[in-house]
Amino acid sequence: MSNITQPSNFPIIDQPSSAKCVQVCQNRTCKKQGALKVLAAFMALPIPGVTVTASSCLGQCGNGPMVLILPDMVWYSGVQPDEVFLLIEEHLLGGQRVEQMLYYRFHPQKSN
Repeated sequence: MSNITQPSNFPIIDQPSSAKCVQVCQNRTCKKQGALKVLAAFMALPIPGVTVTASSCLGQCGNGPMVLILPDMVWYSGVQPDEVFLLIEEHLLGGQRVEQMLYYRFHPQKSN
């Protein structure tokens, strides 16, 4: 496994032991909902230790663009290009889920 990383505008922080992977669905419905721009936004902000990939259908058609973060198994739905920075800053760098963007089917809202 190579340790090649891309330059980043973000400060380098202690990376978790398992590398993260961001999958952005590029199947038909997500593409129509703007998934290409979401993928491009992730690619424009590379983060050391995080791989961003275009994925085939994630099986949640109509709720996209869908973003899946592994190995966390955290699903985000309806992601827009201007929200990518928030996901990077909060989830990938800060380790905190972005509650308002979580996909409700896999991450039900907690009742107060």
